[in-house]
Amino acid sequence: MKPIIGITSNIREEKLLTTGISNVRAIERAGGVPVVLPNLTDEQAVMRIAGIVDGLLVTGGGDIDPSFFGEEPLPALGEVCPERDLFERMLINRLLELDKPMLGICRGCQMINVSAGGSLYQDIYSQLGNGLLQHTQKAPRSHTSHWVEATDSSLLHRIVGETRFKVNTFHHQAIRTVPEGFNICGYASDGIVEAFESQRHRFVLGVQWHPENLAGRDDVYSLQLFRALVQACTN
Repeated sequence: MKPIIGITSNIREEKLLTTGISNVRAIERAGGVPVVLPNLTDEQAVMRIAGIVDGLLVTGGGDIDPSFFGEEPLPALGEVCPERDLFERMLINRLLELDKPMLGICRGCQMINVSAGGSLYQDIYSQLGNGLLQHTQKAPRSHTSHWVEATDSSLLHRIVGETRFKVNTFHHQAIRTVPEGFNICGYASDGIVEAFESQRHRFVLGVQWHPENLAGRDDVYSLQLFRALVQACTN
């Protein structure tokens, strides 16, 4: 049977539940059954969802409340969604306990990291200063903008099959520290963390770019990430 992959969503204007159709299509193309999840805050309901899904795609979106990693908001912090933050943290932590596969994209990468005990830069440009690449590209979402260096023999390297490849980029927050039991496995040339993975779980991988916008054009590196998630759910 095809595994059920939960897909997290945004709350827009306090009345719309949204996710990019590219997230749904990527899971479908990879062989999974995509199910878009609401941002519930009732713990019992979240635990029930965790028991139903076989795996989770934690999608991109707005900024993460810095109180989740022990900081107060800096001036460059963008819009946050408290309901989404709370829902995702509860769901991610439960799936980590259950050792169910997860793939995090952009904000999703950051949210897995924060939920497990890591921290973020609230805004890389104001906190790290000059010398950074353009991490919020002006090009279309299907365009690959900068290079990523993957750690040799990492999960990311095994999935992609290369240690250097190009990605798209749409973020201003980034991973600062990863929790115990997790390793950084991808960097941009300016030192920004582009990927991390768990050493304690079957399959937990976070990537800072948006492979869902590249998978539709048969970008083999991107589609392989979703295939690896779906495959991990069937093992």
